[in-house]
Amino acid sequence: MTEFVFRDDSYIRSLPTLVTAVTPEVGIVLDRTIFYATSGGQPGDTGRLERADGSFIDIAGTVHPDGDKAAILHMPAQGAPQLRAGDEVIAHVDWERRYRLMRMHTALHLVTVVLPYPITGASVGEDKGRVDFNLPDVPDAAEIESKLNGLVSAAHPVGAEWISDAELEANPGLIKSMNVKPPVGQGRVRLIRIGDVDLQPCGGTHVRNTSELGPLKLGKIEKKGAINRRVTVLFG
Repeated sequence: MTEFVFRDDSYIRSLPTLVTAVTPEVGIVLDRTIFYATSGGQPGDTGRLERADGSFIDIAGTVHPDGDKAAILHMPAQGAPQLRAGDEVIAHVDWERRYRLMRMHTALHLVTVVLPYPITGASVGEDKGRVDFNLPDVPDAAEIESKLNGLVSAAHPVGAEWISDAELEANPGLIKSMNVKPPVGQGRVRLIRIGDVDLQPCGGTHVRNTSELGPLKLGKIEKKGAINRRVTVLFG
């Protein structure tokens, strides 16, 4: 089972680790990793694995195999050198890309604070993100943008904490999504807390303070159904 180091510290850019398994047509398994795998609307990390001889293997993406959220496959770029189980490597995440995803993911959490409605979908991008809400009326864009930037400038601390599966079951109000439920069955569930304004289950990577987001700009508010609205956010 891989140790997900990014869950405790998403700012680590490089990490010595050990190859535990290699499937040439699938991916590389490490005993611990700083690479986040595609999940919850956030794309998987990219980067490189540095071999003992100083050469590099480019990692084109990271995924959970067959929906197993306890494992991560690091997908090597086509034509990359082969690794073997037992090889020691240093994992280097593409930090600029990761940090933009961290900022955007945290920004989308703030959107759900300003618009406290059931979530029907979400997507995190490097330059923009979106959240879909079960929301019959079109909200005022200028008001949303003003409130978002107010939360950013308030410099709320952002941190992770854990509760048990039973505690989550006893507090269903923590779950904002209508369609995607937090992964349970491993005994505990990770929550992301933003100051005193938000607390919700999330396995993604986030910044340490809302001030790191910088100015946010509201994009389109699109009608996606009778009572479904898509709200897009961009970096200002």
